[in-house]
Order: sequence, then structure tokens, then C-alpha cells
Amino acid sequence: MYTVTCLNPIAKCGLERLPEGYQIVEDLGEAQAVLVRSASMHELELPESLLAVARAGAGVNNIPLDKCADQGVVVFNTPGANANGVKELTLAGLFLAARDIVGGAEWVKANKADENIGKTVEKAKKAFAGGEIAGKKLGVIGLGAIGVKVANAAVGLGMEVYGYDPYLSTKAAWSLRSVVKHAQTPEEIYECCDYITVHVPLMDATRGMLNKEAFDQMKDGVVILNFARDLLVNDDDMEQALKSGKVKKYVTDFPNAKTANMDGVLAIPHLGASTEESEDNCAVMACDELTDYLENGNIRNSVNYPACDLGEKKGVCRVAVFAKGGENVLGQVSTALNDLGVSIQAIAGNSKGELSYTLADVDKTLCDGCVEKLRQVDGVFKVRVM
Repeated sequence: MYTVTCLNPIAKCGLERLPEGYQIVEDLGEAQAVLVRSASMHELELPESLLAVARAGAGVNNIPLDKCADQGVVVFNTPGANANGVKELTLAGLFLAARDIVGGAEWVKANKADENIGKTVEKAKKAFAGGEIAGKKLGVIGLGAIGVKVANAAVGLGMEVYGYDPYLSTKAAWSLRSVVKHAQTPEEIYECCDYITVHVPLMDATRGMLNKEAFDQMKDGVVILNFARDLLVNDDDMEQALKSGKVKKYVTDFPNAKTANMDGVLAIPHLGASTEESEDNCAVMACDELTDYLENGNIRNSVNYPACDLGEKKGVCRVAVFAKGGENVLGQVSTALNDLGVSIQAIAGNSKGELSYTLADVDKTLCDGCVEKLRQVDGVFKVRVM
């Protein structure tokens, strides 16, 4: 029925969700859908047959979103599917920063040949002493699926938690424990917190948001945790903040050539979502999104197209109309279908930026002439018939 290519290994439990008749193909040129994790698609030529890309994960910086949008290729991600895995590693980062567990473990390994290590360690361990996180103030910037889990868990560990998110969703607000203090600005968190963890997407407004200006407003000896995106932190400014003691420790899940060689950095090799459970959850969610779109044209969790859901196909035929820059596309599509003598049984539409997407269930299969008529609607550049 549909051809799917996997640019990365995808968990079996996800692929098993694809309906009977779906074919996994090796050649991207033959694919109607792509499943991807971390493989970069920026240099790939997208075939005309491609309908959708599903990223088994949250970040989509490895996918050319604008290029896909221009070709009517819907890009999905799986927000929240790996949230627990990232939450747990963030908590591990808190503990590793508070207590020099890594340094102590490395000392033991370096002195493993010492027959009296049991006694020697009693003198050496003071070099690795740390503090406790209970009673300390944690600032959580970004209260999405991951940030909320981190904030709630930190409350359970006895921390005083502050949260900041100007786009806090109703669902997240209901999920957040009531004792979490809501900061009105990031500066409120910078000024009072002992630990700061960032959980926001990478975009122009957040790129390099943790920089000298931000560090200057923080408490001396603050600990920064970054399990979101590498480029949220200005590495040059971080290096200076670590040297001055403004930042005591920087824990990041995104090592690069600079941070891997900086004193005061605890770099983890991008393990946030590297759990069996996260990979399974992401694969299942990605395959379900892909199937619903291919079969029904429904869009949920797309990063380049608006959400639009008509449920399962109800009419003889379902048509999806992609438009760019047109006005009142839904109304024009409805008028065009009526002019063609086609009865509309259900219709829905939505827009995102300059892109709009319309779904309609109709009482007859659309002929090529009808499809061409829809293409003449102002702004329409693609029509898909299911």
C-alpha cells in the first residue's frame, strides 16, 4: 500500500504498528514515507513520491523543514515520548554535579592496584566531597513534557523549584505540582537559583540564550544543566564563566570539540533519550502518526504543517489540499467542490504561518479534472486524494 524507508534503525515494536501491505524499502527514491532518528536529511534529494517524514524523537534540526513544507511533505516528531528518559538523566546530572562521583570513581580505578585501597580511600575521599541538593533552589526554564517531569521530581527530592515558560500549556500547568514557583522572567531564575536546567527548543530566540549577559545575573557558583540542545549555550562565554567561578559546573548532554576540552564541564555523550523505553515509545508514536497521515490525511504533532484531524475517513473519498499564502482556502475549496457537484460530508482546515491545510470527505471519487479544479484555488500547490 505504502513504501517506507528507515534512515536509522527503528525499534521493531514501532515497525510492527505499520499496517499489513506496507513495504520497507532501502532506496529513498522509492519511498512515500521516511522514518528517521538522527540521520541528517539536509543534503538528500527528496523524491516527488515523498509524502511524510516522521522523526522518532523531539528535535528536528536534522530535517530540512522549509524544503519539506514547500514540497508538501509533512514532518512529524514525537514530543513527550522520550520525556522520562531525559528527565532521569537530568536528575543524574544534578547528582553528578552536586557530588564528585565521577572524580571519585576515576580515583578508585587509578588506584585499583593498591592492596590497602580500603584504608587509602579514607584519606583520599575528602577531595571528592560535595553537597546535597535537598533545600537547594532549582530553576527549570521550559515547562514542556520534560521540564514538568524534572520540576516535579526535583520537588520530590526536597528542592525549592522555580519554573519559567511563557508558553505554558494548559496540560502542562495541570501536571505541574502546585509548590513549583512560577517565575515571570528568566532573570528571576538567574538571580536566585543554585541549579539551572534548560528544556526549550532551539530556535532563533533561544540560540545562545545562556551567555555572558545571563551568567552575570546568576549567583556565584551556579550549576548549569543542558539536556535540551547544544547551541542554547554560548560556549565561549561558558568557558569564561567557569574560569571565573561564576559557574561551578556545566553538565551537558552535547559534547563538542570545545566543551569536551573545558575544565568544569561534565559532558555526557547524548544519552538523554538512549533508553530502550524511549526508543520504543518514539518508534511507536512516529509510526502511528505516519500511518494516520498516510491512511487518513490527519496531522498531529507536525513541526511544519498545522494540526488537522477528521478522524477515520467517512466518505467515498478524502481529499487533502495544501496551500501557501492563499486567503480563506477552506471556503474556496468548499465552493470549488460544490461547483463540481461534489457533496461534502465533513471538512476541516487549519493554518500555520503562511501554510494552510484542508481535509474534506466527499461522496464520490474525484476525477483528474476535479483535482485540477482544486489546484486552481488561490495559493493551492498540492492536492492529495485518498
